[in-house]
Formats: sequence, structure tokens, C-alpha cells
Amino acid sequence: MASLKDLRNRISSVKATQKITKAMQMVAAAKLRRAQEAAEAARPYAERMDRVLANLSAGMAGRSDAPALLAGTGNDQVHLLIVATADRGLCGGFNSSIARLARQHINKLIGEGKTVKIVTVGRKGRDALRRDFGDKIVKSYEFTGIRQIGFAQAEDIAKTVLDLFEGGEFDVATLFYSKFVNVVSQIPTAQQLVPASVADTAESGVDLGGAVYEYEPDETEILEELLPRNLAVQIFRGLLENVAGEFGAKMSAMDNATRNAGDMIKKLNITYNRSRQAMITKELIEIISGAEAL
Repeated sequence: MASLKDLRNRISSVKATQKITKAMQMVAAAKLRRAQEAAEAARPYAERMDRVLANLSAGMAGRSDAPALLAGTGNDQVHLLIVATADRGLCGGFNSSIARLARQHINKLIGEGKTVKIVTVGRKGRDALRRDFGDKIVKSYEFTGIRQIGFAQAEDIAKTVLDLFEGGEFDVATLFYSKFVNVVSQIPTAQQLVPASVADTAESGVDLGGAVYEYEPDETEILEELLPRNLAVQIFRGLLENVAGEFGAKMSAMDNATRNAGDMIKKLNITYNRSRQAMITKELIEIISGAEAL
């Protein structure tokens, strides 16, 4: 049985931990609002970009001069997976859920005889996949020194993907990130980037109304300009969704940790009081027994 001194030390230690988790919860809550606003602000632009591409690609169906980013290479043997996670932990199962989805996809592709290459964004994703698929990681990104992720970081990642594609390094590229829903819900998502996964005009909400559009310059030139930008936009959207999801998950995890620390302190206080009472009772019995012996 632990001594009273050990119990006091443990209570003090748990109280100190509770102060830290409470402070981290408050910091995450303060940062969450800004990150959530940024993620929600990026969605309309990304969705509108999808609609524009859906409209333009409708006129490119079956054409041999369609851009490679839209039509693909005609093969799906080599897959590039862009796995975006957070750089830091202490956010529950946020990072592990993204890594789990990516790992399942990798194992499925390997089982089908495909070649897999990985680009990791975030230290936690790299650490989670390095043990099993370290030889497949071709590039890693960390943003630990950046206070707020901007479009420049997404453009850097998009440039790497475009360089690999132009060099014939892969056929299909897929982005893995966590879509932010609310503080307690983040959905691990896989989004195909290359070839561009453009929804049908009816599905994307584009109503042509039977009209025929003529473009100047033509669709090919416009798509060659828009498709690389769309790649960076979709990556940027995924990064912003991840930031909001990370702070939401961290806020929830630290709130649970604070509550658990409070419950542990209550239990330790009960144990401490019982042990102290038992020692006092024992000393009284010894005193009474000694007095009766005299």
C-alpha cells in the first residue's frame, strides 16, 4: 500500500497535469475558431472550381487533345498517395485515423499488384507510415515552424506532384486528409487529384439549360491553366480542413484528459483520507492498549 507521502506526491502530479491539459484545451479552443473559419471559407472556392472544371470537361469528352491532368496517362499501375496529417500529437485518434485509411489503401493497391509511392505532409503521418512503408516515401513535408499554413505551402506540394507527373513517376494521385465536420467529428477522406476527378455536370449542380458555350481561348488552353491551379487549391483545402480537425480533436482530447484527471484526483483524495484515517485509528489503538497494559 502506498504511503501518505507517495499519495500526496501523486495528487500533486495529477493536479499539475490537469493544469497543463486545461491550458492546452483553452489554446486549442482559441485557435479552432480561426481554423474553422479558414476551412469553411476555402470550401466555396474549391467547389466552384470543381463546377467550372465540370463545365469545361464536358466539351472535352472523347477528345485526344485533352490535358494529361484531366485524361490521365491511360494507365493506373503507379499510384502516388499524398498523406496529410498534423505535425503534433495529443489530438486523440485524429492522425491515426488518416494513417489507417492510407494504410488500408496501400495494402489494397499492393494486393492488386500496383506500385505505390508516398508523399507525407506532417510529421505524424510520416512516422506512422515509415515503419511499414519507409521505402515507398519519396518526399516529406513538415510545417512545425509555420504559425499558419497558407497557399504557398500547398503550391509547393502541388509543384512536387506536377514535377513527378511530368516525369512519368506515377499515373494516379490521391490525397488523404480529414474533413472537418465539428469538434467531435472529423471524417478521414481520400480524394483523387490526378487524373482530375471531375463530377458530371448534373451531379455538380451545373445546369447548362441546353445552351452551347464557346470558349476563347478554347477549352484545352483554359484547362491547361486551371488544372494545375485546381491541384494546389484542392491540396490547400485539405490542409485547412486538417488544421481545423486537428484543433477540434485536440480540444476534445484535452477536455477528456482534464475530466479524467479530476476523477483521478477525487479517487486519490479518497484513498489518501482513508489511509490517513486508518493510521490515526491504528495509533489510537496502540495508545489505548499501552495505557491498559500499565
